[in-house]
Amino acid sequence: MTIQLPGVGGVLRTYTPRAEPLALATGAPFTSRTVFSAAHVVADPYADVSPDSPAAVDWDATLAFRRHLWSHGLGVAEAMDTAQRGMGLDWAGAAELIRRSAAEAKAVGGRIACGVGTDQLTGPASLEQVRAAYEEQLALVEETGAQAILMASRALAAAAHGPEDYLDVYGHLLRQATEPVILHWLGPMFDPALEGYWGSSDLDAATDTFLEVIAAHPDKVDGIKVSLLDAQREVDLRRRLPDGVRCYTGDDFNYPELIAGDEQGFSHALLGIFDPLGPLAAQAVRVLDTGDVKGFRELLDPTVELSRHLFQTPTRFYKTGVVFLAWLAGHQEHFTMVGGLQSARSLPHFARAYELADGLGLFPSPEPAEARMKTLLALYGVTP
Repeated sequence: MTIQLPGVGGVLRTYTPRAEPLALATGAPFTSRTVFSAAHVVADPYADVSPDSPAAVDWDATLAFRRHLWSHGLGVAEAMDTAQRGMGLDWAGAAELIRRSAAEAKAVGGRIACGVGTDQLTGPASLEQVRAAYEEQLALVEETGAQAILMASRALAAAAHGPEDYLDVYGHLLRQATEPVILHWLGPMFDPALEGYWGSSDLDAATDTFLEVIAAHPDKVDGIKVSLLDAQREVDLRRRLPDGVRCYTGDDFNYPELIAGDEQGFSHALLGIFDPLGPLAAQAVRVLDTGDVKGFRELLDPTVELSRHLFQTPTRFYKTGVVFLAWLAGHQEHFTMVGGLQSARSLPHFARAYELADGLGLFPSPEPAEARMKTLLALYGVTP
């Protein structure tokens, strides 16, 4: 069986789908690395909403996907950028997602960490309002029993006048936190409103401020998530962390080498690409648990081409590819996203994503995935 896939310019090429998926078993959590997958949300396709409406979520399918990730030993990073936080999912929806997912994590024994931000602020805000918004969200996450991830804030980036404002706001929050948190540095390629975060567009100066926050409260920082898509900068930052503070890579371009590490250390992981790669990523980390770095790289290195494709510029629209692959893999019955974001990538982009994912054996049932791909092609007017 073959399928005609369109490339740029409308030229069709013949592709022969893989006959068998990879054999990827479920399993217990890992021993050598702490690994979170940032998870997407499943929209309710029957809701009569517009892109400007509050998110309508299919809770059953959304929680089922989290159980899928937990079954493979992965932790879930909830209500993060991958869940369309600030791109279709507002604070009210995120709060409900956090409550439901944290309860589900307790029920199944899954690890969960949840995003704490300031997205209930919808206009210009003072530093006091930013701090209060963070406090509200931190309190909710801690009430659920989930670990908190202090996310980068658009409102703080707009309100801060320099590094001292970041030191003040984050210092206040860390003193309040009851358990160690994960600090999240999301680069402007993921969200342009975060340009100049930590008080400077000079990344060296921003790094110094970031490290100053951590050094002042090392007992309240479990780790940092770095999403700058710069492997060497992450390694350099990782080597400057206080003892006991982990680096969770958020680099969806260079994750195999960063997780594998070097003679001076390694990164743990909190990655959006582990949403579609979950079972394969879990198998790779279990190989790494045995000390087999070569085997780990042999499994995970071939996935980088798919990840770089999904996260290509504009990077913030990678969520569209993640949900597209979840639909092809059978984790949801439709390709609809909150905010209408399913329209954010082109047909050639989808075709290449399908080809790369199929080549990796990511689809548990290749034939239904092929059928769904053909349905999408037909909707775009592509016929055999």
